[in-house]
Amino acid sequence: MEFVKLTEKQMKARRNRNIALGLVLAGLVVLFYAMAIVRIGGGMG
Repeated sequence: MEFVKLTEKQMKARRNRNIALGLVLAGLVVLFYAMAIVRIGGGMG
């Protein structure tokens, strides 16, 4: 099996893209969690 050798610049770009994607996913999780808390809290109050 052949592997592609990435340059330092490509590895840095990939790492930055992965970090950005992780932050977006974490933000969505927090947003959905907050929406669920508001819905549950609003229904009980």
